[in-house]
Amino acid sequence: MSVKTFRIVMDGVEHIVEVEELGGVSAPAPAAVSAAPAPAPAPKKKASAAPSAGDILAPLQGTVSAVNVKAGDSVKEGQIVAIIEAMKMENEIAAPRDAVVAGVSVNPGDKVNADDLLISLK
Repeated sequence: MSVKTFRIVMDGVEHIVEVEELGGVSAPAPAAVSAAPAPAPAPKKKASAAPSAGDILAPLQGTVSAVNVKAGDSVKEGQIVAIIEAMKMENEIAAPRDAVVAGVSVNPGDKVNADDLLISLK
């Protein structure tokens, strides 16, 4: 019987898997999976002041894939202002109310944690 070693990356975490060939059928060997250390969480995006009730915060950890507004834009309640990708799913971030964008704290490609400031509204 031969044992083969494979490197698999899932959600940015590297796993080394040893697979033993059993009569033409491959199955993972028990206790052969080891994970590399988890990546460090993304640094917190700091607001110039404490977030206000109108600010839009990240609802989950992920990667910003789109920012659809810029400072000075008017937004309507429910308008999609950004998209965060997490676990291969796109999560649309909507404006909570009619407002004017005071500032944007993220760019596409940025990693964010839950509750990081995305967009300030006035």
